[in-house]
Amino acid sequence: MEDGLKPTGDTKLDQAIRQWLRYDRNPKTISLVQDMVKDGSMEALKKCFSSRMEFGTAGLRAAMGPGISCMNDLTIIQTTQGFCRYLEQSFGNLKERGVVIGYDARAHPTSGGSSKRFASLAAAVFISRGVPVHLFSEITPTPFVPFTVSHLGLCAGIMVTASHNPKQDNGYKVYWENGAQIVSPHDSGISKAIEENLEPWPASWNTEEALKATLLKDPFQDIKTQYFQAIQKHCHHREINKKSEVKIVHTSVHGVGHTFVQSAFKAFDLHPPYPVEEQKDPDPEFPTVKYPNPEEGKGVLTLSFALAEREGASVVLANDPDADRLAIAEKQESGQWRVFSGNELGTLLGWWMFHCWSEQNSDAAAVKNLYMLASTVSSKILRAIALKEGFHFEETLTGFKWMGNRAKDLLDQGKSVLFAFEEAIGYMCCNSVLDKDGVSAAAIAGEMISYLATKSKSLSQQLTTIFEEYGYHISKNSYFICHDQEVIRNLFERLRNFGGKKDSYPSECGRFSISAVRDLTTGYDSNQPDKKAILPTSSSSQMITFTFSNGGVATMRTSGTEPKIKYYTELCAAPGNSDVTHLKKELDDLVDAIVENFFEPVKNKLQPKPE
Repeated sequence: MEDGLKPTGDTKLDQAIRQWLRYDRNPKTISLVQDMVKDGSMEALKKCFSSRMEFGTAGLRAAMGPGISCMNDLTIIQTTQGFCRYLEQSFGNLKERGVVIGYDARAHPTSGGSSKRFASLAAAVFISRGVPVHLFSEITPTPFVPFTVSHLGLCAGIMVTASHNPKQDNGYKVYWENGAQIVSPHDSGISKAIEENLEPWPASWNTEEALKATLLKDPFQDIKTQYFQAIQKHCHHREINKKSEVKIVHTSVHGVGHTFVQSAFKAFDLHPPYPVEEQKDPDPEFPTVKYPNPEEGKGVLTLSFALAEREGASVVLANDPDADRLAIAEKQESGQWRVFSGNELGTLLGWWMFHCWSEQNSDAAAVKNLYMLASTVSSKILRAIALKEGFHFEETLTGFKWMGNRAKDLLDQGKSVLFAFEEAIGYMCCNSVLDKDGVSAAAIAGEMISYLATKSKSLSQQLTTIFEEYGYHISKNSYFICHDQEVIRNLFERLRNFGGKKDSYPSECGRFSISAVRDLTTGYDSNQPDKKAILPTSSSSQMITFTFSNGGVATMRTSGTEPKIKYYTELCAAPGNSDVTHLKKELDDLVDAIVENFFEPVKNKLQPKPE
C-alpha cells in the first residue's frame, strides 16, 4: 500500500483506504488511519471504511472520526461537492441566489473535526464554483437556517449539527429553496451526485481563501434582527408579559440556545428566564448530562430543578443543543416536578395558538381557511379540537420534513397554517420557519404561562380543562434498543405474516381486539376501500399502525437516526368520559400486551429504554 503501509489482506478495504489517503489532507485523520493500518486494527478499519454514510432526507448523521462512514473534513467536502453539483443541475440561477450555511458548537479534537470547521469547508466548495454563500459568523439555532433560506430567497441551506445526539456525533442537514427539509427524490439525487464527485476539487480545501472571498457574506446580524421581528406577530399579550410575576428557568443543555431564548423573551417583553449557569454556555463535551436530550426527561433537568427551587420558579424550559426542540416541566402542588410529554405540550400550544387566533379574528368564515398539522405518530388531540372548532387538521408522515413541505403547499394555496407539532417535542408555532423551532416556541410558551397565571391557572390545570372540553387523549411512548437489523426485520415480518399466514396481520393483541391495520412500509391500509394507504409509503423503513376497538391506536416504527424500535400509543376518549384512572389503566394494559405479544423483548433480546 502507499506510504509503505502493509496491505490488510482485504482488497476492497485496501482500495478504500488507499483512496482515502490519496484524497485526505487533515493530518489528524490521516495519522489515525495510518496507525490503525500499522496496528492491524481490522475491526476499527472495517468500521471506518466498509460503507459510506448514507445521505438520506435527514442528510447525514454519524460519529466524527476518520473514514467514509464518519463525519470528517473529507466526507464533508465530498458531500458538499455532490450537493453543489445537484443544485447546479436543479437551478439555473444558483450563482445569483446562493446558499446559507449554519453550524452548532460540536467538536471532536481527536479527529480535528468541528461543526465550524465543516461549515467553512462546505463554504469553500460552493465558493470554488462561484456560488454566493451566506455563512453565519457565529453558532446559531437550527431554525435560523430555514428562516434565512425563505427570508433571502436562497436555493438551499445547510445546518451542521447532530442536534441532541451523543457528543461524538455530528450531522449535515439540508433545506430546499422552499425553506423546508428535503424529501424524496432529492436525497437519492444528491446521494448519486456525491458518489460521482468523490475526488476533492482543487479549491475545496482552501478555506482561508474562501473566508476572504467577496462571494462570502455573514448574515448573522441581519437575520437575528429579522427573526426576532418575525416571531413578534405571535406576541398578543404584551401588557400581561410586562407585568407577569411568573418565574421561569431556562436551560440550553450546553448547546446554542441561551442568548437566543433570552432575546426571544425580550422581544415578547417577558422577564428574562433564569439561566442554568452550568449549562448555559456551549460545550461540546456536554459535561453535566449523560445524553444532551431533554426528551429523556428528568435526568437532563436535575440542575434546572435545583435552580428553580432556589429562585422560587414554577416552570422550567429546556432546549436541545441546536435549539429546535423544547421541553417544559412544571412544579406541582405536591412539590413534585411534572415533565410534560411532547403530546401534552402539543395540546397546550395548539390550544393557545387557536385561542389567540380566535381573539384576533371575529370573522366566522375565516376558520375554514385555517390548518393545523401533526405527524401520524403524534396525539390526535388537534383533530378533536379541529372537529369542534371548525378548522382543518391534517396528518403527515413522521418527521418535520413532511410537515414543513405540506405547510408550504398550503401557504402557497393561500391557506393559513397556524401550528404543527410532533410528539418528539418539536413545534412550529411561527410559519416564518417551516421546521420545528424551540426558540419561538419558548417565547410563545412564556406568554401562555403568563396569561394563564392571570387566570390563576397552571399548565397542568389548563391541560385538564382542554381534555375535559375536547376529550381525554392519553399517550404512552417509548422504545427498545436493537442493533441487529435482522432481528428488527423478522419482528415486523412476523406481524405481516401473523400466525404463519402470508400477508395476514393480527386481529387481536392479548385481550384487545384490533379493528384496523395500516402498514406504511408496504402501503396496505385495511380502512381504505382499495386497501391502499393514503400517506406516502417507504419500503426502507418499518412502520405499522394498529387501531383497537377500545379507541386505542398504536404505531410501531424504526428510527431513521438511532438503533431503536419505537412505539407510540394513545387512547382517545369522547368528551365527558373523564375517568382518567380507568383510561390510564386501560392504556397501560394495552401497552403491556403490545410489548409482550408484538415486540417479544426476551425472545428478540431487546434492550428497554434506559431509565
